[in-house]
Amino acid sequence: MPENNYPKLHNATWPGLVGKGPDSEPPISLDDMLDMTAAAEVDGVKFDGVDLGLMDPHFNVNCSPDDVKRLADKVASRNLEIGSLVAPIWGGPAMGTQEQRAQFVDMVRRTCEVGQQLREMGIRPSGIVRIDSASSPEAFSKDPVGNTKLIAETFREACDVAAQYGEKLAAEGEICWGGLQSWRATLETLEQVDRPNMGFQADMSHTFLYLLGYNSPEDRLLPEYYDWNDREALTAALKKMTAALRPWTLDFHVAQNDGTVFGSGSHDKTGRHCQATDPNGKLDIVQDAGHWLRDENGNLTKAFRHICWDGCMFPNQVMQNQQTWNDILAVMIKVRQAHGWQE
Repeated sequence: MPENNYPKLHNATWPGLVGKGPDSEPPISLDDMLDMTAAAEVDGVKFDGVDLGLMDPHFNVNCSPDDVKRLADKVASRNLEIGSLVAPIWGGPAMGTQEQRAQFVDMVRRTCEVGQQLREMGIRPSGIVRIDSASSPEAFSKDPVGNTKLIAETFREACDVAAQYGEKLAAEGEICWGGLQSWRATLETLEQVDRPNMGFQADMSHTFLYLLGYNSPEDRLLPEYYDWNDREALTAALKKMTAALRPWTLDFHVAQNDGTVFGSGSHDKTGRHCQATDPNGKLDIVQDAGHWLRDENGNLTKAFRHICWDGCMFPNQVMQNQQTWNDILAVMIKVRQAHGWQE
């Protein structure tokens, strides 16, 4: 069978930052993340690009056009492209005060400015701007109806700004974000936003925790004492969740999860990202990616031009081992062969 060349295969750079810092391990530099991504190779196939978190110390979104050009040159020098961007929106919750919400929208605007410049330079052929609610499930639960309304209003304002730059926004579903802490809460939030450039970012590890009802027991799709050997029940739960969220999905992360929550540094506990070869992984990565990449009839959706691996909160020892990235690339290639296409 000829090799598929779409979707393009990207690696995320923000795992060098997320969960790192003074209360954890030192951050890994953007240069090191790019070098390890560029060095990965399996049977002559390499990563096509990277998705970037526009966060210090990797990159300051309050930047000049020259800073953006230097970023583009840095990535291009490794023969990589740029895809989706993470907006640094955590200074103000989306359901916060008027001032906090305005700060949220401003960070989206600044990220979209960078995204537009990168597109015009020709180094960013695909991708969205990723956001979340920057709000905790605990605070959200004090007034779910009112807070969903506030988050949706903030997201709408952000969408209107993003549209001025030709950008789409994708809200990342994680159990640690209020209004996005379960598949049903996420669906309600997205439906209230009701903007053509608003969608969902699905991460196989994070959405897996939706099935177990962490931070939202009423929305769990697997029984409380689920038998992990019951693959039929797991598949049925995945099909129900993806049927609800797939139509909204604009961005997709391939990942593995062992059914547990994990946090490090200042990052709240969320779905644990596991290595591609982790023997405790509960997902059949290649098969289960198909629930997101194909519709209910098994047809390719081709909803995104690239897919990305997210290894947030991997220990530095793991991240600085080149074999880690070769193993990740190997499973990404298998996903593309099973659910990709040729152009």
